[in-house]
Amino acid sequence: MKDVTKNSDAIDLDASAVALAYDGKNAPQIVAKGHGELAQDIIATAKEHGVLVHEDEELVKVLQRIELGTDIPKELYIIIAELIAFSYVLQGKFPEQWHNIHQRIDLKS
Repeated sequence: MKDVTKNSDAIDLDASAVALAYDGKNAPQIVAKGHGELAQDIIATAKEHGVLVHEDEELVKVLQRIELGTDIPKELYIIIAELIAFSYVLQGKFPEQWHNIHQRIDLKS
């Protein structure tokens, strides 16, 4: 997704955004999408609520083609799962059964 927060007064007509919802049980679902000012609003709302924003122009192009309220297709499960897992790590959230076997993540920071 394109981050358009650099100049909050300017409207980036090329901006695109897609918001996903994930409940931990079902496949992630498309809950919002838009271009231009609507995309900026989606990104701003996400940030206001502490939702991490990932920028990926190619992924947003694919997600834009999916109908609102629809689960992501199985072909996107791995990439979306990796993004969700990485967002948990960035927030310091780890599943109880998770083991840092390679000691590559400093859990004390």
